[in-house]
Amino acid sequence: MLKPLITAVTLALVLAALPLRAQQDSALLKRIKDSGTMTLGYRDHAAPFSFLGTDGKPAGYSVELCTRIATAIRHELKLPALKIEWIPVNSHTRIPAVAEGKIAMECGMTTVTLTRQKAVDFSSLIFVDGGNMLLREDPALRRAADFAGKKIAVQGGTTTEGVLRRSLKAQRVDAELVLVKTPAEGLALVEDGKAAALAGDRIVLSTLAQTAREPGKLQMLDQDYSYEPYALVLPRGDAEFRLTVNRELARLFRSGEITGILNYWFGAIGGPSVLLASMIYLNSIPE
Repeated sequence: MLKPLITAVTLALVLAALPLRAQQDSALLKRIKDSGTMTLGYRDHAAPFSFLGTDGKPAGYSVELCTRIATAIRHELKLPALKIEWIPVNSHTRIPAVAEGKIAMECGMTTVTLTRQKAVDFSSLIFVDGGNMLLREDPALRRAADFAGKKIAVQGGTTTEGVLRRSLKAQRVDAELVLVKTPAEGLALVEDGKAAALAGDRIVLSTLAQTAREPGKLQMLDQDYSYEPYALVLPRGDAEFRLTVNRELARLFRSGEITGILNYWFGAIGGPSVLLASMIYLNSIPE
């Protein structure tokens, strides 16, 4: 009687250990180790998160986070060197590029959604923002409901486009959306009077406004119309790779290094919001 019991207990312990062993096997980390190369995606028109610097190299808040994560991966894999290969992606190609294995991680300003999690995974949150509009000074335009019969520029293929359409429909606001390829293109429409406003994430609009011909004559709505939580896009089904990414993000948050990074990329716009500070605190996960 004792022998069958021992056998059953042993089998149970073996089976219980199988999921843990499966999590420890990362095809992506193995590929990075074998090749000595890590392929990362960047956006060239998503400043200050991801863009091409004056030296022609990817730069920005998300790009720096990805670079630090790559360094952490190099140390974990005990590699003498790790080459980073940067691949440009846009709002339409970023998710498929990760899902199809063309890039290991997308370093931009992608909003986490449940629908997107059908195709890809996400890191811990790296930023939180809200959807707003940039427009010429006009006391009659204070909220989304004020744009009935007007044109609103918005970058196609973004969550902003979808959320804005749903928000306007819910409020029964008959506004025309003009799809643009880049925020800069939308700003030009606003400045030339061809669109009443440019919709986008608040931090992007604030940065973009500084490049306008007359920044002092621009304004934003009194209230955001959406919540935009950003994260790095990761491949699905690789828990160990996700853990490695989140471990480095948590270290940056816990150590306070994230403060210097934020100040460097966003200091000209202002300090972190209460919402962003809360996000950093909540993601400072202990080791």
